[in-house]
Amino acid sequence: MAPWRKTEKERSGVAIYNFKGAGESQLPLQIGDVVHILESCEDWYKGYIARHKGFEGIFPKSFIHIKEVTVEKKRNTENIVPAEIPLVQEVTTTLWEWESIWKQLYVANKKEQFQQVQSMMYDLMEWRSQLLSGTLPKDELKELKQKVTSKIDYGNKILELDLIVRDEDGNILDPDKTSVISLFHAHEEATDKITERIKEEMSKDQPDYGTYSRISSSPTYSLYVFVRNFVCRIGEDAELFMSLYDPQKHTIISENYLVRWGSKGFPKEIDMLNNLKVVFTDLGNKDLNRDKVYLICQIVRVGRMDLKDSNTKKCTQGLRRPFGVAVMDITDTIKGKELITYSHTFSIGLWVTMKMLVGDMSQIRKDYPHLVDRTTVVARKLGFPEIIMPGDIRNDIYVTLTMGDFDKYNKTTQRNVEVIMCVCDEEGKNAICLGAGDKPVSEYRSVLYYQVKQPRWMETLKVAVPIEDMQRIHLRFMFRHRSSQESKDKGEKNFAMAYVKLMKEDGTTLQDGSHELIVLKGDSKKMEDAGAYLTLPSCRQHVENKGLTLSRSASSVGGLSVSTRDAFSISTLVCSTKLTQNVGLLGLLKWRMKPELLQENLEKLKIVDGEEVVKFLQDTLDALFNIMMEHSHSDEYDILVFDALIYIIGLIADRKFQHFNTVLEAYIQQHFSATLAYKKLMTVLKTYLDTSSRGEQCEPILRTLKALEYVFKFIVRSRTLFSHSCKYWLHLILQESTYHHIQELMVQLLRTVNRTVISMGRDDTLIDFLMETFIMFKDLIGKNVYPSDWMAMSMVQNRVFLRAINKFAETMNQKFLENMDFEVQLWNNYFHLAVAFITQDSLQLEHFSHAKWYFLRQNKICFIPGMVGPILEMTLIPEVELRKATIPIFFDMMLCEYHKTGEFKKFENEIILNLDHEVEGGRGDEQYMQLFESILMECSSAYCDISKTVENFVNLVKGLLEKLLDYRTVMNDESKDNRMSCTVNLLNFYKDINREGMYIRYLYKLRDLHLDCENYTEAAYTLLLHTSLLKWSDEQCAPQVMQTEFQYSQTHRQLKENLYEKIIEYFDKGKMWEESISLCKELAEQYEMEVFDYELLSQNLIQQAKFYENIMKILRPKPDYFAVGYYGQGFPTFLRNKVFIYRGKEYERREDFQAQLMSQFPNAEKMNTTSAPGEDMKNSPGQYIQCFTVQPVLEEHTRFKNNPVPDQIINFYKSNYVQRFHYSRPVRKGSVDPENEFASMWIERTSFVTAYKLPGILRWFEVVSMSQAIISPLENAIETMSMTNEKILMMINQYQSDENLPINPLSMLLNGIVDPAVMGGFAKYEKAFFTDEYAKDHLEDQEKLNRLKDLIAWQIPFLGAGIKIHEKRVSDNLRPFHDRMEECFKHLKIKVEKQYGVRELVRLSIYFSPLCFTFLLFSVCPVLFLQSKAPTAYLLLTWASSYGIFLNNANSSHLCQYLSYNSVNWRQTHNVERDVT
Repeated sequence: MAPWRKTEKERSGVAIYNFKGAGESQLPLQIGDVVHILESCEDWYKGYIARHKGFEGIFPKSFIHIKEVTVEKKRNTENIVPAEIPLVQEVTTTLWEWESIWKQLYVANKKEQFQQVQSMMYDLMEWRSQLLSGTLPKDELKELKQKVTSKIDYGNKILELDLIVRDEDGNILDPDKTSVISLFHAHEEATDKITERIKEEMSKDQPDYGTYSRISSSPTYSLYVFVRNFVCRIGEDAELFMSLYDPQKHTIISENYLVRWGSKGFPKEIDMLNNLKVVFTDLGNKDLNRDKVYLICQIVRVGRMDLKDSNTKKCTQGLRRPFGVAVMDITDTIKGKELITYSHTFSIGLWVTMKMLVGDMSQIRKDYPHLVDRTTVVARKLGFPEIIMPGDIRNDIYVTLTMGDFDKYNKTTQRNVEVIMCVCDEEGKNAICLGAGDKPVSEYRSVLYYQVKQPRWMETLKVAVPIEDMQRIHLRFMFRHRSSQESKDKGEKNFAMAYVKLMKEDGTTLQDGSHELIVLKGDSKKMEDAGAYLTLPSCRQHVENKGLTLSRSASSVGGLSVSTRDAFSISTLVCSTKLTQNVGLLGLLKWRMKPELLQENLEKLKIVDGEEVVKFLQDTLDALFNIMMEHSHSDEYDILVFDALIYIIGLIADRKFQHFNTVLEAYIQQHFSATLAYKKLMTVLKTYLDTSSRGEQCEPILRTLKALEYVFKFIVRSRTLFSHSCKYWLHLILQESTYHHIQELMVQLLRTVNRTVISMGRDDTLIDFLMETFIMFKDLIGKNVYPSDWMAMSMVQNRVFLRAINKFAETMNQKFLENMDFEVQLWNNYFHLAVAFITQDSLQLEHFSHAKWYFLRQNKICFIPGMVGPILEMTLIPEVELRKATIPIFFDMMLCEYHKTGEFKKFENEIILNLDHEVEGGRGDEQYMQLFESILMECSSAYCDISKTVENFVNLVKGLLEKLLDYRTVMNDESKDNRMSCTVNLLNFYKDINREGMYIRYLYKLRDLHLDCENYTEAAYTLLLHTSLLKWSDEQCAPQVMQTEFQYSQTHRQLKENLYEKIIEYFDKGKMWEESISLCKELAEQYEMEVFDYELLSQNLIQQAKFYENIMKILRPKPDYFAVGYYGQGFPTFLRNKVFIYRGKEYERREDFQAQLMSQFPNAEKMNTTSAPGEDMKNSPGQYIQCFTVQPVLEEHTRFKNNPVPDQIINFYKSNYVQRFHYSRPVRKGSVDPENEFASMWIERTSFVTAYKLPGILRWFEVVSMSQAIISPLENAIETMSMTNEKILMMINQYQSDENLPINPLSMLLNGIVDPAVMGGFAKYEKAFFTDEYAKDHLEDQEKLNRLKDLIAWQIPFLGAGIKIHEKRVSDNLRPFHDRMEECFKHLKIKVEKQYGVRELVRLSIYFSPLCFTFLLFSVCPVLFLQSKAPTAYLLLTWASSYGIFLNNANSSHLCQYLSYNSVNWRQTHNVERDVT
């Protein structure tokens, strides 16, 4: 064979075919793999895949397409550079990277993203071909390069890949050849460009999602509405009031937009035709997050009182009357999921076009000039926008006429009340605005309701007056009766009035909310005289607060008196950036008026509501700095002002007000003007730092440090302003004053922070320096200074850190490694820094040196268990070589602790605790589990004394890892069932290894999953497991048994009691009152015998009584149970080839349950058979699901035996506390008689036993055993007849006890038995079994045949009792049906009595008293049972019930249940499986 030779030209290529490779020496390839070639031999190459340099191998030459490359030699290394232009190389690399993500999207079934990435890859491949062709002109090539780089950057951003920074020509910047500042600015520019590009792409390709994305990232939005047309035959002029409405909170969101519509079907102002545009602005994220938003249009007609009045000349005109309303759900439009909406109906309606716009008014005028122009009406939000920028001035008062209550007095009918509102001062003003788009008016007239005593107007108006006029203005409301006849209406005068002042005496505005105004009566002229009524009270609340009473005599001034029979209410909302409703804040804003209260007002600022402060942010900050500047020669208020400033900055840092950060920034840059404020700010700041550095108590220091960023911004801005105003002194100030101030401040600040972190008392300056530096580096690494996709900047930072860390390592090895000089804390900080450095996502891993650990020698024990978590985090990095190098450290730790203590429990506990958190966080995989096992077992093989212990530990960790990986796989799964299963596996694992803390942690995860699904019963059983770890004692709770939800429970007793209360609540919601009662009894015993809390005992007993009552009175539907088998290797291990019994929900059908089950496994195939599958199906790679209904088997309860128990109690136990289940499947044996299927119908009964009883901590449990039994046709017939008789008896009892039951179920049951044409009756049993041939062939069945005949004979009196009840209840319409049924019964009775004998009910004298007869039955029936004559006992009971013997007798139910439970003994004696009670 020819020797291998080093290649010269053939250095790089691309695989054009897949190559599987055979053996370790051959390198597997996939199409598109880039390979670097090292050597060649005949038809083979030797080399490695560019992406996996660690794996070398050989591959065929014919599978490789050679690419031209250039080789750059640097010292002893060669760098292979493709000869293609850089952009082509970048496209190739990008396609490789996207291809792997593309596959993942396909596997994850994310169709939209998959198609999006596919489209982008097709574009890049096409453009790459054009770039390679070399035929494009220069200008087209430049344009194509821009398209390519833009597409790559856009794709990387949406796929969350690293940001690529480029120069002006689109080439990637080399960080080694670019300054750090230039690189940083390049990143900023690239980010801005990509953001704009994303906006373009999203708006072009995906309008719905694009708008939604932009909307979600902006704090202010506007809704554009274009009114196309309004079609409605009113016949009069109309006013259309459009606004936004929240139906959940029943509140109007915006001002009204008013459109005046003419009677001819056009706008009143013809110029407005096709120009009716409005923008509802000031909307914020809270508005977008509303559950529902409607656009409503209230229609008011203006004209006659009644449209039916034909004589228009005599009718009063100009009356405003309610006409109609239009409503549309625009939630999707508001949320940006629907761009444009058209609203219309068939013949009448309102046509509008809508579009959601991002930004405030100034922004949308720039962005959407084609939509929003000067003629577009602006309708503001009722209330403030989420951000109030400095300079935004608003002073609007919204008044809503709510309702009134007016007596008719001397009129024969109720009044038609019109409210006339006006703004009153000395001059009178046009200050009332009915809606946006309408001119202000001097007075407003309300809508009229015809002859309504308590009209509800709910009309909102805007009052806009200058701030300086607010103090002297009030609102006046006149009430006038309007007549439909013009002649009468002219004579009507105002019959009452009310008023309200807009500002209170203390200078604050009228409070928001509802106000009940006092109605004044008197002379109509006096009502227009302000002097006559302003001295009278205006609001009832004002009078009540002062403790006064209203009476005509006490409240009569100038001819006006208070009307006690009339009422009128309004609600107000003040939207003012200059007037506040808070007295404390007002005192601060107007501090010059009462300077003696300045200190008090500054201190009160901290208790003012945050929303009120941010509303007046600019004015408040102006006031604070004015106080500071006007007291520049005194420090009296400096600390108070500084603390107030810190409070405001802290307020804005709160998540609730964080969107006001931009407001504060704007204020500092544009409105802040205190040129000398920096001196006082720095003085107070230095005072606080000095106090803290001396170790003295300084309470505000923490808040100050949190607000330091903005404090410095104020200082710098103040200093800058001062510098600009004093240009002559600029150089001197910067050289001397500022430099020294900042230098001194930074030294004090940094030393204070560092010294706080590091323990005091060290003398060695080098140790202090290293400690401070390590902590600072670790903090910088952990904070992610740059965005996560700024990889180039992160790498520049890491290079600096790496050089420093390596330098520090040399110093530490020299000075602090030996025993005498060993510094545990210093080395601990160094290792934490190294791990933080190595585990960051952006780091290159080859620089880590694990040998540092082994240098510590005997000092290693100092870092156990402290360093176990960080080392584990490092081993979980998905890099094979790093894992191989670091996992052996674990064995060294185990060995170290073992030699010290004889075990390694600390290490084991730490590994288990940290492994749980790390794997749940996304780290770890199957490969890690295999490496962990193989490396540790190999390491321990040389240590016989510890090898077995290590093996047990490895198996423990392996089992935990398997369960954790399963849990992580399904953690984000839509199927909560799978998440529950994995959670139970984990908590059982932690229970087995006695890790209480972790066990309880997963108990509560399981509880939360159940609550999400409203599985209250299962949630209760889950919490019960926690209570089993607690005792009824006052012992303090250990930390591992505590949960944050019950953190105030300090003792076992307190915690257990709190848990019981929560569990009882869950059981109550799940209708498991039997369990609730059991827990209540346990609590009652504690209250009565241990803690002697009789008050809690009484509450407990009341609760128990309620639960007992619920059991007897509330219907509890029986849940169905389903057997589900998961067959095939395609299922997860916790489901694969296993059968489970599921407990269905109330009224859940099998079809619905199965459909939900199949939706969780869309690739699974539904099995249509109920028989068990073969091994071929179990071993197949697919997924097969089998689902069918099973019947629970009632378990015997000894406490009920021989006791009378009501049906409500027994029925509960038939479907609860069950562990055994039956499934019966008919099978055919022998020849089949087509006319009588019963003769050959055998029953195959499969019994299932679950691991635990249901219900439990899950709604399903695995089947642990299965068995089968065969039931003969005759036994099946006996069982069917027994069930039928049982059903008849049960229904008779129901109809006897409840006369209101509908007759239909009884009719269907009886008719199905007595009428052979319906069900065939038992005639087919006779043909099948009551023949000489059958008796001859089945001699052993003689006793069973007699039993079947006996059951048929006894059915006759049962049916007779039922037909008698039916006769009493049947309606006249169904009388013919009853007569036919009775006729059929007579024929059936004659036939049965002739063939099987007569069975008669015992008839006793009806003169027996109920008590005597009850005593007789109690005596006779037990004897009948003992003599194996149970049917006679049943018939006796039935007869007694049918004739009402037990009516009004409390003992009847007891006797029934007594007989019912004695039937169990009878069944067992006679081998009858079903309960025939």
